[in-house]
Amino acid sequence: MNGRDDGQGRHGGQDGHGGQGGFESDLRVQMVQGATAVRPAPAPYQAIVRQGRVEQRRRRLAVAGAALVVLAVVPVTAITLTGDRGAGPSDRVTVAGGGPTPSAAPQSPRPPAGPAAPATPGQLADGITLPEAAAGLEQCLEYDRQRPGGAGLQRGDLGKAADYRILLAHRSTGNDNTPGDGRYIVAVKENPTPTRIICSIKNGQTSGLNTSVGADDNPERGPVVPDINGGKLYLQRLSSEGSWKLPYRWGSIGTVVDPRVARVTVSYGGATAEAALDHGWFAATGILERAVTQAPRIKGYDAQGTQVYDSDQDKSYDKPIP
Repeated sequence: MNGRDDGQGRHGGQDGHGGQGGFESDLRVQMVQGATAVRPAPAPYQAIVRQGRVEQRRRRLAVAGAALVVLAVVPVTAITLTGDRGAGPSDRVTVAGGGPTPSAAPQSPRPPAGPAAPATPGQLADGITLPEAAAGLEQCLEYDRQRPGGAGLQRGDLGKAADYRILLAHRSTGNDNTPGDGRYIVAVKENPTPTRIICSIKNGQTSGLNTSVGADDNPERGPVVPDINGGKLYLQRLSSEGSWKLPYRWGSIGTVVDPRVARVTVSYGGATAEAALDHGWFAATGILERAVTQAPRIKGYDAQGTQVYDSDQDKSYDKPIP
């Protein structure tokens, strides 16, 4: 009974008081309208997608940067992969300082050794280089190998270019007997037999070769010995052949047999040239501006400047120009 009365009283109260029922109805309507008013706006889907893609790119760049840092920190490691991925034994990892040494590139054969350079640059005159002088010497030696020795003439092999040292090289001026300009190559060697070569090259061909083999054992020789065939280098032509072609490049060579000799000079046509001393030889060159009637005058001095040789006093030296 209490329960029914409670129900009837609650029902009777709602029906009995019309204002309260309208209030509840209005409250429900307002609650529905309020819920609609506070409903959140739809989520910005496109903006979220774009932001996600940007973050994804940033992560990829960060990973790539980390990999570059690792490679920069470990520069001594070189990785070489061969074959397909996952091939196993075909994958190789080579670390600097270990593993097999790479094979060296094949070396080209070295050119044959040439003659030694002269003692001073001035012994190569008129722009002639050492390789050019060496090529000329080799050409002259080949010329000597190919020419016949002559009946009853025993002629030994002059040897290889590497056995020699270039003593003098300068241009030559032709004359009526040997027309055409070219160059002279003078080379000497000490072993196994002292040898001196004066070679004339014109138009790329050997036109003349003069050799002196063996040491000078003349007991009357002086401390300086002018080369007996040195006239080939300083004679433009003989006196009977007419006027000289000037200016004329000349040369003078010989041996220094006395160790006291510290200086040699060569005077020719009114000018004096300082000779180079080169392993027991002297060599000088200059330009002649006028015709002469006397051979070059050669003088030798010791370390104190005292004259110890004068070609004008040397009976074995031909002074007048023939």
